[in-house]
This record gives sequence, structure tokens and C-alpha cells, in this order.
Amino acid sequence: MVLSNQMPIAIKDSKIDITSEKLTKELAKKFTKYLKGGDFVFLYGEMGVGKTTFVKYFINEYQKINNLTQTEITSPTFSLLNEYQVKNIRIKHYDLFRINRKEDIYNLDIFEKDNKLITLIEWPQLIADTQDIKFIALTFNYLNDLNDRSVDIKV
Repeated sequence: MVLSNQMPIAIKDSKIDITSEKLTKELAKKFTKYLKGGDFVFLYGEMGVGKTTFVKYFINEYQKINNLTQTEITSPTFSLLNEYQVKNIRIKHYDLFRINRKEDIYNLDIFEKDNKLITLIEWPQLIADTQDIKFIALTFNYLNDLNDRSVDIKV
């Protein structure tokens, strides 16, 4: 499996252990090396499994490597979108959990094509047509009676 700059991050269809927050942070840090703009990342998984935590560490690491102050990263569950400017890259973090109708997604302008934009989308299940969108899917899972967590990466 490869990401935007063709460097391997995981073996296709493998599970990556993110049971600890430290492991989630390490995975997010690796992603900052591969996502440079124009990327769409869909984050699947149950509530509380680590999607927003991954996003927090991803954005904070991006800020850190650009010598910027790390900001508080929260879930946009109620606002639907949080946006961050990190030097010349914008990062849009969507949470579609509260969206009830597929039609409402098109009003959000989620699929803005810009090579200086990284789009992270939690709860992307309502997005019906992704044929024209190249995206990375991260599926977060609980394991062992909710004691452990993993993520599957598909490009």
C-alpha cells in the first residue's frame, strides 16, 4: 500500500495496532510525511474508537514540523467543519455524524480540489458517489472486547 509520494506505510489489508494513544500518535506522525495537499482521507469507525484522536495528532504534528504552536483540536460534531491553516496548507476536518440526508453533503463543498488542501472526513458513510475522488480510507476498529484498537488503511 502506498500513499501520495509512493512510500509504503503498511502492507495492504494489514491491521495496525493503535491500542495506546502513543501508537495512534506515531501513525499520525507517519501520515504527515505522506499527505502534502490535494488528499482526501475518510475515517470510518464507531464512536470513541480514535478517529478524532488521530486527527488531533495529525494536525498537531503538521503544526510542529512547520514550527507553529500546536493548537487544541476538537471534533467538529456540532459545527460539521473545523479548518486549520498550517503555513501554505489548509486542513479541513469534517464530522458528518449529524448529517441525515445525502443531499446536505453537497452544500458543504467537501470535494474542493486544491493541491494546498488536506481534507479529513469522519463518518463518510453518507457520501454516495466517490468514483471521481481518490481517497485514503482509514477504518478504526475495536478488538478484544473493546480493550484494543486497530486501523486498516486502504488507498
